Amino acid sequence: MINLLNLDREELITFFAELGEKSFRATQIMKWVYQKNVLEFADMTNLSKDLRQRLQTIACLKLPEIQTMQIAQDGTRKWLVQLDSGNSIEMVFIPEEGRNTLCISSQVGCALDCTFCATGKQGFNRNLTTSEIIGQLWLAEQIIIADGYVTENFKHAISNVVIMGMGEPLTNFDNVVKAMRIMLDDFAYGLSRRRITLSTVGIIPALIKLKDQCPVSLAISLHAPNNDLRNQLIPINKKYPLADLIKTCRDYTQGNRHVTFEYVMLKDINDSPFHAKELAKLLHGILAKINLIPFNPFPNAAYQRSTTETIDNFRNILIQAGLVTITRKIRGDDINAACGQLAGKVQNMRAKVD
Repeated sequence: MINLLNLDREELITFFAELGEKSFRATQIMKWVYQKNVLEFADMTNLSKDLRQRLQTIACLKLPEIQTMQIAQDGTRKWLVQLDSGNSIEMVFIPEEGRNTLCISSQVGCALDCTFCATGKQGFNRNLTTSEIIGQLWLAEQIIIADGYVTENFKHAISNVVIMGMGEPLTNFDNVVKAMRIMLDDFAYGLSRRRITLSTVGIIPALIKLKDQCPVSLAISLHAPNNDLRNQLIPINKKYPLADLIKTCRDYTQGNRHVTFEYVMLKDINDSPFHAKELAKLLHGILAKINLIPFNPFPNAAYQRSTTETIDNFRNILIQAGLVTITRKIRGDDINAACGQLAGKVQNMRAKVD
């Protein structure tokens, strides 16, 4: 059976055309699934009875399943999502005044082995399917709606999506882009491009494709102002060094799009005034916002969090250099839901990417 949650609208149009049906069937299905939250073909009353019966024999609408939920003191929620018999991923809901943000995963584990990230220490099993990616948003919506969360002026309970959970989204390019197209589609979630943020360490060929195919808001997981240090923290930097990455980001910002640069603050590693000045020089002239992230510890981590005073001094140097810089508020760290702490359950680990 084909899982229709793996198809964006163009693929649904093709699917129905092959059944001899008109293209509007695709929009009907999308409205039922993503706007009315209906997953049973039999309940889709504006489809003909014959079509409903046929769909039941050749197609399905299969979602992953929520396994557990934890709620932090600050209201952040973390769900463990069961995918198959051996693999689970985690997603995080962050409520704020005026917005509800969902952080979703794109892979089971991660192959990039960034040294400061718990996900990278889990190894890598496989890419998530489109249905497993968009399914996280579908599941979270139902829970949040049931619990009475609302966002004024938005169609859905989740107002913002950040693809910053487990995995490197751009090494699962096709499935991630299809899921984002569903998020953007007016017949599904109708989110604007600025309300979907994709976070990447900088897979340059895929970044170039993203700009052409689905230019959502971009966050670069930077974390170092020079190649020597970034090679240690993010090994893939050896393949896609900083000069090439920054040039690609400059191209991405054409049309007045800002790029967020994420920088985890590691005590005595990347947090000195010298590093701050290097970073300011690296990003000079680019439409950038810098997000300083206090390191969030995890079992057997080799790093410690920079002191508040060090982070403040680092931020002030960047601001004085004319760069928009904020320190990310720590959310959900008491349930290991903060940035860099997601782990899930990963089976049959595969080789890491060099």
